[in-house]
Amino acid sequence: MGARTGFTRNNYSITPGLYCIGEPDKTAPVLVTANYKLTFDALRKELADISLWILVIDTRGINVWCAAGKKTFSAEEVAYQVKNAKLEQLVSHRELILPQLAASGVAARDLQKLCGFKGRFGPIQASMLPAYLQTGKADETMRAVTFSLCERAVLIPLEICMLWKQLLVAFTIFLVLSGISPEIYSYGAALGRGAIVMLATLAAIVAGAALTPLLLPWIPFRQFWLKGTVMGGLVALLFLFTGEPAMNGVEKLALFLWITGCSAFLAMNFTGSTPFTSLSGVKKEMRSGLPLQIGATALALLCWVIGPFI
Repeated sequence: MGARTGFTRNNYSITPGLYCIGEPDKTAPVLVTANYKLTFDALRKELADISLWILVIDTRGINVWCAAGKKTFSAEEVAYQVKNAKLEQLVSHRELILPQLAASGVAARDLQKLCGFKGRFGPIQASMLPAYLQTGKADETMRAVTFSLCERAVLIPLEICMLWKQLLVAFTIFLVLSGISPEIYSYGAALGRGAIVMLATLAAIVAGAALTPLLLPWIPFRQFWLKGTVMGGLVALLFLFTGEPAMNGVEKLALFLWITGCSAFLAMNFTGSTPFTSLSGVKKEMRSGLPLQIGATALALLCWVIGPFI
């Protein structure tokens, strides 16, 4: 539970090396995976009725796809673990089944030169491995990458749980700034206006971390941060029209910018959760989105501070 909610995910790893399921012999297939424990556990669950070897490489506790992007899931690391486990003495064949999402980090053509084992990429999901091992072939459904409603929804709790540090900082800053008033400093205003900002922040989280991924295919624009901006703008308008009527225009502008900017940033996080985006695409999106998000946040803070003086 801790790893799935983000609290222990950076320390959720297993020792690299060779593991077995069932009673594998010299002809049993050898699967290669990362030492992120959730990944390893997923393999064990799906392959519980099959005897085989699992070669776990050191990816610093990072999942397959991210490790491949960081080049810790590489041909060199796979070859190192093959030699370290003395795999050539345990199996009669010379073939490794690699996760498909490791293809961006593993140069399969170099693997045989490094360790004598040929690399073959398996299906996209662990649940497809039993059928793949039975036939030895991957059809189009095993190669296709999806980002369905259920796959998007399962990411939402993790995204929200990982926000607690940022939320604590944001709430503290806005709580302090909310007390600035013509009366020099008002603790009553700090609590009252601070509570409004906290509710606005929660609205931004709903917009960017929940509604945007759920409604992703139907929101206009291609880049995620723009989708988050659209969703954040709509939620901000709904929040302002149904919220505190005593706020003046400057304060409402501050909340609109805050909700929209936060929603855009949170939506942009999902570029790292789907293979729909490339590394260059993510960098391009960050270059275009981050300056506007930072600008919106700065302007929101300024408007919120000067609001009581107008």
